[in-house]
This record gives sequence, C-alpha cells and structure tokens, in this order.
Amino acid sequence: MFVKMFSTVCLLAMTAGFASAQDITGDAAKGEKVFRKCMACHDTGPGAKNKVGPHLDGVVGRHAGAIEDFSYSDAMKAKGDEGLIWTPEHLAEFLEKPRDYVNGTKMSFAGLRKEDERADVIAYLATFKADGEGS
Repeated sequence: MFVKMFSTVCLLAMTAGFASAQDITGDAAKGEKVFRKCMACHDTGPGAKNKVGPHLDGVVGRHAGAIEDFSYSDAMKAKGDEGLIWTPEHLAEFLEKPRDYVNGTKMSFAGLRKEDERADVIAYLATFKADGEGS
C-alpha cells in the first residue's frame, strides 16, 4: 500500500514539474509590478488578509477554493471539489480570462492578455509560502 501511494505521489510530483505547451517561467521582480493590478482585491506577504478576493500566499500548488475564511463562488468551490490545484499552468489559463476558465467565478478582473505578464505574476506569487513568508 505504502509503495503504491509513494509511487503515485512521485509520479504526480514529477508531472507537476513539466511545463505544458506554454513555458511557465517568469521574472518575479517584473511580476511584483504586474501584481499591482491585483492589489485592489488580493494581498500577499506576512500578515496578508482576504480582501474582495482571497489572499494569495501559497496559491501556487494550493487547491482551488481552499482558504477557509473566504467566501468563494459556488463555481470556484466546485472546481476545488473537482480537484483543481493551482499549478503554474492552471493559473496561467485562469489569469488569461478568469470567467472563461471558471464560469461563474466572482472574480470580475478581465484577465492578463500578455503571456509574459502571466508568467511573471505567477513567478512572483510562487515566492510566497502559505504563511506569507518568502520561499
């Protein structure tokens, strides 16, 4: 049983490390500037709080709809229940056009159309662990 679970976990970890058709490598410093577009609704860093949207500490690798004290849309909760994990690839797709990726999301942001901006902001978000500290 343990060997089977260990093998599954290893396979998932290796798969998560591969980029899909689009390469998700960005510049965190540039991403911090892009994140300014997100700051009205989201927070990061030590002491980050939920705003109109959930805080984004530890979002890379987190299940969708997982912040307990945030009121997600039913659509986002359903995505989490389906097992959606915010990998860089999933975040890139979501950030391109949030309402198309999660039909029914409360997120009113139109999206980041430029691939490099999405990669940069994801690189920036990846610098925050769940406790808000840098990685």
